[in-house]
Amino acid sequence: RLQGALRRGDWYKTKEILLKGVDWILGEIKASGLRGRGGAGFPTGLKPKYLVVNADEGEPGTCKDREIMRHDPHKLVEGCLVAGRAMGARAAYIYIRGEFYNEASNLQVAIREAYEAGLLGRDACGSGYAFDVFVVRGAGAYICGEETALIESIEGKQGKPRLKPPFPADVGVFGCPTTVANVETVAVAPTICRRGGAWFAGFGRERNSGTKLFNISGHVNNPCTVEEEMSVPLKELIEKHAGGVRGGWNNLLAVIPGGSSTPLLPKSVCETVLMDFDSLVQAQSGLGTAAVIVMDKSTDVVKAIARLIEFYKHESCGQCTPCR
Repeated sequence: RLQGALRRGDWYKTKEILLKGVDWILGEIKASGLRGRGGAGFPTGLKPKYLVVNADEGEPGTCKDREIMRHDPHKLVEGCLVAGRAMGARAAYIYIRGEFYNEASNLQVAIREAYEAGLLGRDACGSGYAFDVFVVRGAGAYICGEETALIESIEGKQGKPRLKPPFPADVGVFGCPTTVANVETVAVAPTICRRGGAWFAGFGRERNSGTKLFNISGHVNNPCTVEEEMSVPLKELIEKHAGGVRGGWNNLLAVIPGGSSTPLLPKSVCETVLMDFDSLVQAQSGLGTAAVIVMDKSTDVVKAIARLIEFYKHESCGQCTPCR
């Protein structure tokens, strides 16, 4: 609810942030070193009049965005306003996975409260800036997590990726320039503006700065979603927040570090690898969505990977030749 969000610091000095203008907001986000949190890791400040928020979180083991929408939806709504101001947008569309019924309801309540409090609408936060936020529910297709398929779905069409170019930055929703961003990326924007880009960049290491939401699931004692700084050692992340590997660290077989689409890491690599973009690329894997799936020695790795392959086979739209 709004009162709880206000007590947590959401919507604090948002009017001041909006009045400082586009250049200042973009400058702070660039200074923070924030990279997109949806998996690809693009530098956010370099992205180009609609804002589309990708909340179609359908990958096995990934549920970080769900936690934001479930427990703190106002953080996302405020983030839409700040990010929208930065790109000169007049509206944001939050495209949410169809199965996230309660989360979609939470967002609708938060948006209604924001309108009633004058935080959204024709004079958002009293800044003179007009901005609207809409929620669009998907139908559960994993392919709609791809940005152009998501845009097609918002427009009421079949959720299949478009040929590129043109890119969404030129021809996006309803033929208008569009920026597609991840929930976590958008939600952190107001905090960066309030505390400063240098503060955010103080976490992690160069090119891998800031904080990150990590999902930890599988054979651990305490599966959880936790916010930690980038470049935290994988072993520390598992033992500190997830209660360690079931049966002890020596019972570890392998870890999928960034969601089901990233290559798994054997125990020998997990001993020292850091949880950030560059370190995991060097380890021949990737940070992806930062959904850590832990496998102990009872796991049949071939069966586990075959099950993931079956998911992607089922969710393929069949449009491109390799999938057919």
